[in-house]
Amino acid sequence: MELEDIKEEVLETSIKMSKFGLVAGTWGNISARVDQDRMIITPSGMSYNVLKPEDMVLVNIHDLSYVGKLKPSIEFPLHAEIYKARSEINAVMHTHSINACSIAAARKDIPPILDDMVQIVGGSIRITEYALAGSEQMVKNAVKKLENRNATILANHGPVCLGRNLDEALITSQIVEKAAKVFIDTQAFGGPVCLTNEDVDLMRKFYLEKYGQK
Repeated sequence: MELEDIKEEVLETSIKMSKFGLVAGTWGNISARVDQDRMIITPSGMSYNVLKPEDMVLVNIHDLSYVGKLKPSIEFPLHAEIYKARSEINAVMHTHSINACSIAAARKDIPPILDDMVQIVGGSIRITEYALAGSEQMVKNAVKKLENRNATILANHGPVCLGRNLDEALITSQIVEKAAKVFIDTQAFGGPVCLTNEDVDLMRKFYLEKYGQK
């Protein structure tokens, strides 16, 4: 895709993220990989409803230099490290959805409780150790918990969701929020019954190899 097309797609996805209630105000951020060296990310502290494609920021994922009239989101080092660690990932979305933030505040992992969750995430949704937002330690904590997973929840902060494209990252964010609500709701019944590791592996394999029109 051309650079301008990627900027447009990032903007359109950020508006969907806001419309779907996955963020509040100007919080949250989205990026898309351009190539092995660059990414496009939303700017810091800007309302999604007033952004234009030219407001998206082009960032070098290796030295974190950027091009644009606005500063990138404060979490842009996290996005860069994810792209460096995960060659198959082409989109990253950080949200502040309500139920997932409740899990973040409780600092609880979400075990493998739903089939769609384990298919797209790869298993349980692991909580990170706490670190200040935007800090180098937060980046390290998140990348560690994202190993073999397409989502993690930053302690006392919110989820980080990955995808092979922007559509998948958005779906991952929606599934994480759904799983968080179900996990919270099932506490009224004594807690959820988890899927087996074998079933998790089978469903993840099915999603990657056969789901949809493959």
